[in-house]
Amino acid sequence: MKNVAIVGTQGVPAKYGGFETLVENIIGKNCSFEVQYTVFCSSKDFKKEERLLSYKGALLKYVPLHANGFQSTPYDIWSLLKVMRGYDVIVILGVSGCIFLPIFRLFYRKRLVINIDGLEHRRAKWGKFARWFLRFSEAMAVRFADVIISDNKGIQDYVLNIYRKNSALIAYGGDHVLRNISEEKQQAILSKYGLERKDYAISVCRIEPENNCHISLEAFSKTDKKFVFIGNWQYSEYGKKLKQKYGSYSNIYIIDPIYDLDTLYTLRNNAKFYIHGHSAGGTNPSLVEAMFFGCPIITYDVIYNRSTTENKANYFCDVTDLLALLSMQYSSFNENAKNMVEIANRQYRWNIIAKQYEALY
Repeated sequence: MKNVAIVGTQGVPAKYGGFETLVENIIGKNCSFEVQYTVFCSSKDFKKEERLLSYKGALLKYVPLHANGFQSTPYDIWSLLKVMRGYDVIVILGVSGCIFLPIFRLFYRKRLVINIDGLEHRRAKWGKFARWFLRFSEAMAVRFADVIISDNKGIQDYVLNIYRKNSALIAYGGDHVLRNISEEKQQAILSKYGLERKDYAISVCRIEPENNCHISLEAFSKTDKKFVFIGNWQYSEYGKKLKQKYGSYSNIYIIDPIYDLDTLYTLRNNAKFYIHGHSAGGTNPSLVEAMFFGCPIITYDVIYNRSTTENKANYFCDVTDLLALLSMQYSSFNENAKNMVEIANRQYRWNIIAKQYEALY
C-alpha cells in the first residue's frame, strides 16, 4: 500500500478548478487498491457542515487558510509541514508553495511528484514581483522534485529547454462532464434560454485578457450568428467592460457562471461550435471537456491548444481569422468534430489519467 498525500488544491468535493477536478477523479472508482490518498483541504473554503473526514475512499485533512489568492503560498507551506512524516509519496499540484522545498527536502527524502501547471508566471494578470516569485518557485519545483508532470507537450518542451530536465506528460480527463439527461429536459433548458439545438456557438471560461474573450465577442458582434458566452463577468474591469459593450447585441448571450450541471451539460451538448480563446497555460480542462461533446472546436492558435487537439481542430489568431472560419460551410467541420471525440476518448478519460499518476508513485 502506497500512502500518497496531495497538497496544493482547495480540496474535495471539487468546486473550484482544474486541479480540484483532477483530484476528484483520480481518487474513488479510478483509484487502485494499492494506493491510499490523503487530500489536504482548506477549512476556510468549505463551510463547517461541508467538511468531511473522508471522501471517495480518500482521507481529508484541513488547513485553516484559503487555498487561493494571497494565502495560497502559506497554505501550501502549511500543508507541506503536515506531510513530512507518514507518507510514501507527496503530490504537489501547482508551484506557489515550492519556494519552501529547499527546507522541506532536508526532512522529507521520499518520493516527490509535482505538477507545475501552465507556466503561471507568464499570465498577464500578475505584476512584476508575482511573476518573479512564481518563476522562482517553478525553478525550485523542477530542482527538488523526483518527477515533474507537464500537462501538455508545450509545457514538456519548455521544461526540457529551460531546465534541461525530462518530465512526465499527463494531461487532464474530461469524461466527467458526460451526463444522462432526457431529450425533453434538454429541450426545456434550451427553451428557457431561447436557444435551439445546433443553432449557436458556446464558450465557457474565466473572463481574463489571456483568454481572448474580446476577440470572440468582437467577431460575433459582426455576424448574426448566436453566441453563448458563460463566465465570471463581474470579477474584473475587463469583464465588466466587455459585458457592457456586447451585452446589448441580440445574438450574443452573456451569461454568468452556471453551477447546475444539467444546465451546463445541455448548453454544451447542443452547441454548433465550441470557441476556445485561451492563449496561456498548458492543457486547458475546459477544452478537454468540450472535446467530448462531439461538436467542432475552434480554438486560439497556440502550441498548447494545437497539442491538445493534435492539430485537428480549426484555429484563429484574430477577429479576421475567426470571422473567416464562421463563414465556412458547416460541413467543412465534420472531420474536426469526429476527430475531437476520437482524441478525447483515446487521451482524456479519467481512468487513463489515474493510472498514469499511479505509475509515477
